[in-house]
Amino acid sequence: MPAVELSSVGKVYGYGPSAMVALNDVGLSIEPGRFVSLIGPSGCGKSTLLRIVAGLEAADRGTVRVHDVSPEEACAAKLIGFVPQSPALLPWLPVLGNVTLPQKINRDAPSRRERIGQLADHGRGKTQPDMMALLIRAGLGDAIHKLPAQLSGGMQQRAAIVRAFGLQPDVLLMDEPFSALDEFTRESLQDQLLDLWDELKTTVLFVTHSVSEAVRMSDTVVVMAPRPGRIVDLIDIDLPRPRNQRLFEERRFHEYEDLIRDRLHSAWRSTDAA
Repeated sequence: MPAVELSSVGKVYGYGPSAMVALNDVGLSIEPGRFVSLIGPSGCGKSTLLRIVAGLEAADRGTVRVHDVSPEEACAAKLIGFVPQSPALLPWLPVLGNVTLPQKINRDAPSRRERIGQLADHGRGKTQPDMMALLIRAGLGDAIHKLPAQLSGGMQQRAAIVRAFGLQPDVLLMDEPFSALDEFTRESLQDQLLDLWDELKTTVLFVTHSVSEAVRMSDTVVVMAPRPGRIVDLIDIDLPRPRNQRLFEERRFHEYEDLIRDRLHSAWRSTDAA
């Protein structure tokens, strides 16, 4: 069973001549445990697609299933975790309080998982993760009692990622979580995210504008184009894991970068021609 499956998904904003087609006939199937990135220019519907999978917006047509249930059912059972561009931490709670809060207010999530038929297998055997251990793994061991305002942007984003992993979601949706960070911090957080993902085997759908980031992180890169927002190519990244900093020196890494850039340029040319 796919972890995420979209079939003929469409989304339009507005009406009449001014209507904007954000997504048109989008189909995508993601197997459990895969790391999949969406890449494309602004306006191609990446974030809209992510929000539809998260149940934050409804598609105008087509079907969306998360482990064969609707996004709304998946969210109710906490099968979906969401990391937005900004960390959205509660300013009055320290780091430890922020990352443990979802566990405290979603105590019935395991029973809801059990009620979703085949998803009983996904919830079975899962124990509450050790949030202190996750914070230490993310380099936040010395910051657990600090308030968000006392943290750097990178530390805040790390806390948001740990918080999302805290409920052990089957699907983790990430909307350009590193876009506001400097290059060094961005690469450090990529390392930590990949370590957590490799350990917890969560399915990840990741939005990015960075070709290098997409190649480094992903099993598959989904190339999108605008006007209307659509998928134009799927590129499987056949590079060994773990993917450390030495990956940037490998010829195959740069060949994948060139391939994705070529697909993006081709999509732009076809859009302009239309």
